[in-house]
Amino acid sequence: VNVGIDHDTAEFAVESIRHWWYSMGKQVYPSSEHLMITADCGGSNSYRSRLWKLKLQELATETGKNIHVCHFPPGTSKWNKIEHRLFCHITQNWRGRPLTSLQVVINLIRNTTTTQGLEVEARLDPNLYKTGIKVTDQELDTIAIERNSFHGEWNYIIKPKLVT
Repeated sequence: VNVGIDHDTAEFAVESIRHWWYSMGKQVYPSSEHLMITADCGGSNSYRSRLWKLKLQELATETGKNIHVCHFPPGTSKWNKIEHRLFCHITQNWRGRPLTSLQVVINLIRNTTTTQGLEVEARLDPNLYKTGIKVTDQELDTIAIERNSFHGEWNYIIKPKLVT
């Protein structure tokens, strides 16, 4: 869980994925060739967000990995199994405790466990994220995106670009 102190932007969402990859994903999945992301249809990681796709392009190029994105259809965010299974335990763990500081929030999230073996990592993201960043048509055209034949607006691959 990446706890931010600023705006929930597309840049923050991709930075959360980046941090997960370098702190956990790369070690757990060392031979992976792709990253798979499921995302809501709205918000900072919306299928309509140009900045979301542009920042994913930067991450794909940086990691050399294809990034497969599947957005849940509108109104179905509860289908997100990770979110659904994780946040109920987090909120149960901090039920009735005053959230008096960011460190208290981080510690309560980190101390969330279940009898089935769930262990939660949490970190504070101290970065500040600008709002209102506009992505031009020219920038959008530079994204190496391959749309799926089934609802390509929701299901697509962002491919890494060759860096010269």
